[in-house]
Amino acid sequence: MDPDHPQLIGDCLIHIFTFLTEEDLIRVSSVCKDWHEAAETPWLWRRMCLQRWSFCNLSVLGKEQVNHSWKTYFLRRCHLETKMTKGQSGGYTCKSLRGHTGRVVGLVYVQGNSVQQPDLWNSSATVCSASTDGTVRAWNVQNGERLWCSPVQSPLTGIVSDEQREVVITADSTGLIKTWQSQTGQELASFSTASPHCTLLQYSINNDWFVTVGTSQGSVCTLVDLTLTKKSSIVVCDTFRVNILLVSPDKKWIAAGTKDNDDLSPKVLYTESLTSPSEDEDPLCQSVPVTGCQAAVFIPTQPARLAIIHQDQHPNNRALTVFDVSIKKSKYKSEIQVQQVEFFPLTLNLWRSDILLEAKDSNHIVLAAGEQLWVYSLKGILLATFKDHTLPISSISVDSFRVVTASQDLSLRVLTWRNDRDRGLTLESQYHLLGGSHTMSRAFTHVACDYSSIVASVEETGPPPRPAPLATSWHPGTALTAR
Repeated sequence: MDPDHPQLIGDCLIHIFTFLTEEDLIRVSSVCKDWHEAAETPWLWRRMCLQRWSFCNLSVLGKEQVNHSWKTYFLRRCHLETKMTKGQSGGYTCKSLRGHTGRVVGLVYVQGNSVQQPDLWNSSATVCSASTDGTVRAWNVQNGERLWCSPVQSPLTGIVSDEQREVVITADSTGLIKTWQSQTGQELASFSTASPHCTLLQYSINNDWFVTVGTSQGSVCTLVDLTLTKKSSIVVCDTFRVNILLVSPDKKWIAAGTKDNDDLSPKVLYTESLTSPSEDEDPLCQSVPVTGCQAAVFIPTQPARLAIIHQDQHPNNRALTVFDVSIKKSKYKSEIQVQQVEFFPLTLNLWRSDILLEAKDSNHIVLAAGEQLWVYSLKGILLATFKDHTLPISSISVDSFRVVTASQDLSLRVLTWRNDRDRGLTLESQYHLLGGSHTMSRAFTHVACDYSSIVASVEETGPPPRPAPLATSWHPGTALTAR
């Protein structure tokens, strides 16, 4: 290299440094001034960030109050993920969120730290919980404070949220659907379905806001806007309650079904026909060619790929089938097409257990039943199996960084994804977190996560003599247990 052309030297060094790990890049930056300048090149650190995470919250780099860089972002995020992966003792802070006097039926983030684009310098989060005591409560996860509490109504049965519009939607035991402003607790609107059990699904299409409700009479009702104006209704389960309700990533399809009857097939509905119904035609609906439905999930990285666990030949046998959903339009009519793309039997004793099913990406699904957790490819290859719990798993949360399982043994298990050179993407069991008193609490019942925290609800044994505990949650470098 010609010392009379320093730019050439710098370019060569930068190219060579692309082959180094972050540890080696930090080491070579101490060799000399030229190497230091090359190793500090923002492009190198930006490249490593995008190679490792695909998504990075670029907005935090431009904050005026702090002069962040791609290197700072990379090192900060690596540090936080290392602490969350190791679960080092003493690195966690435990908080109790007390106030509910009934069983918690659900909890949702209304202000969280996105796993796809985390803000590494702000880990604040707000969670809302719904309870059989008839109240909705909002909590500051970091300091354990209650932010607001709704007036008492009939026992609540479900809760979902829309973080973007800062809205919480609840259903109670009389079938009353309500929307709440998540920051203040102000009630915005209500709608009565007259159903003792409702399954809630919220989604947006081209900035239009919808809530689809599955009822205990087997119908699917779609409401529009924050005013909860009824748009359409269709029967899909014929007197059996709709307890499976999912929307596809492209928002064109809704899957609806029941776990209560092994003779009924799940249905796929065209969302446009639900949200903009024709006066002289029923919403487009198509049965999926399987018998029964124990669990279902849309594959998050595909427009409309649906995986279903269902009955296979004999009553106690289960299989998983994957379908692609599309629509065929002609001049006179439109038809829903459901095409099978994968099928494999599940040689697992699942018939006595509730089955939990989630998908990480286009090739990895996570299945939990009883005390066990399995990871499968969509081709049916068993990639990993875990039996870390001593009692059945009651809830799971899956994202691009980790899997968290909540169990009736009053523990949470944290597992993390890792790329292995020989085996590809694998899931590794890391550590467990305990919560609740075994004399006062029965089990963890729900778990939810954002990038920097985990929240899980605890069910007490018998009628609570005092305000019942709520949940468990973690922040970067700390674990916040909110019971």
